[in-house]
Amino acid sequence: VQLQASGGGLVQAGGSLRLSCAASGRADSSYSIAWFRQAPGKEREFVAGTWRTTGNTYYADSVKGRFAASRDNAKNTVYLQMNSLKLEDTAVYYCAAGRVIMSTRRDRSAYNYWGQGTLVTVSS
Repeated sequence: VQLQASGGGLVQAGGSLRLSCAASGRADSSYSIAWFRQAPGKEREFVAGTWRTTGNTYYADSVKGRFAASRDNAKNTVYLQMNSLKLEDTAVYYCAAGRVIMSTRRDRSAYNYWGQGTLVTVSS
């Protein structure tokens, strides 16, 4: 499975960005695909995910109501629409894929495949 994240950039606080994660290889609907982020000096943390088979979404509390994940299985692409961006959303965003189980869907260790990351910078 190969993942390619894109769409990062510089945006003002309150603005929006949409990230894309294009999957190739064996990244079919049996894989859950999630977004994680890592800010400078901090641990990589879960942001949002799309559950395998159903495409149902799940979120970290810090982004619930502002971010929306979606999945287009025909294009093998997962999106992260980020609205009402805050300074603390500044980070490198990674997409990851794995055949995770429900109880570990927010754990980075549950995901086997990772994209290269795309930088999101939110300015004041």
